Amino acid sequence: MSLLTLPPLSLYVHVPWCVRKCPYCDFNSHERKDLPVKEYLAALLEDLQFDLHLVQGRPLQSIFFGGGTPSLMPGVFYQQLLAALRQQIEFAPDIEITLEANPGTVEQGRFEEYRAAGINRLSIGVQSFNVEHLKKLGRIHSNDEATRAAQAARNAGFDNFNLDLMHALPEQSTAQALDDLSQAIALAPTHISWYELTIEPNTSFFNQPPVQPDLDDMAETEEAGFALLAKHGYQRYEISAFAQPGRPARHNLNYWHFGDYLALGAGAHGKITLPDNDDILRYQKTRQPEAYLNGQGEGKGSRSRQSHMVTPPERPIEYFLNTLRLIQGSDKESFTLRTGLPLERILPILEQLKSEHLLSLDGPRIRCSDLGIRHLNTVLERLETITK
Repeated sequence: MSLLTLPPLSLYVHVPWCVRKCPYCDFNSHERKDLPVKEYLAALLEDLQFDLHLVQGRPLQSIFFGGGTPSLMPGVFYQQLLAALRQQIEFAPDIEITLEANPGTVEQGRFEEYRAAGINRLSIGVQSFNVEHLKKLGRIHSNDEATRAAQAARNAGFDNFNLDLMHALPEQSTAQALDDLSQAIALAPTHISWYELTIEPNTSFFNQPPVQPDLDDMAETEEAGFALLAKHGYQRYEISAFAQPGRPARHNLNYWHFGDYLALGAGAHGKITLPDNDDILRYQKTRQPEAYLNGQGEGKGSRSRQSHMVTPPERPIEYFLNTLRLIQGSDKESFTLRTGLPLERILPILEQLKSEHLLSLDGPRIRCSDLGIRHLNTVLERLETITK
């Protein structure tokens, strides 16, 4: 009997194009004006055929359209794609289907088309309501467009949407960061993602770093922001995710619980459990959009660029890279169910972290303490020694 059990299954679909590349963005996004809508739809559906065996009889619990800027695509694109997916993979009755939207690329009519196609959740990339900060971030929308996008989402029938915000922006004060947060709260989204701007390699900001607030100011901003969100009923359930009761992002929760997810689209990543072989497969699709459109990949007709079996020594850190982001962590039993390994194998390092007040192991759960959440990178670095 296999040690590994099949976790819930999600699907990530990547749309790799943007109007303009933001200076902080390290995602697989490419500037293009004339989108190959029909060609990309055909490529996605052809790609799907090679991955259907990975479904293993499971219904999809969630779908996420990320980018890039998925809201550049018309409603008919998603209507046809979702209809084709339904014909080949079972959808859970309460499936969550999320689309990332840029306020500068949408209008109310487009939102209505998305809702009619079956999309039932939006994630709107606001980042800031401050005009000057939007300019520094290279965003193409205005503060008014961000507000109108949230209102348009609700008018189109979306009763579940996220607003994406960043803090620690170039020359941003604590007061300005909290003003952004207050404006987002006033729009009453069901979910707010609020995270620190980090400077990533291979971005314009990395080559010319902006002046960000110092660490003390960042800490002050976070503490005040967490209190403001809690005051208005947004529960922090992940390091940077805050939701009204019962409204966490189910797709992201599947990632953080080390669930499985299929990948479609240029550069998309997938993770699949293979219980028959006690294996966990990670794979990535061809990154360049033109290569993806032309069907280039590892094998004939396949658009997969590379794959990797996660070895048993690698599984604990992969598991904890996800689960320890959650404020409540994960239950101890799920470690074995998701990794196929006995918890006793890593108990000594967990006990050591507990003795340093970085982890809590009391009861049935493994989670970071408040101190551990603030120093999560340190916790993960220590756990990574398991693989060496």
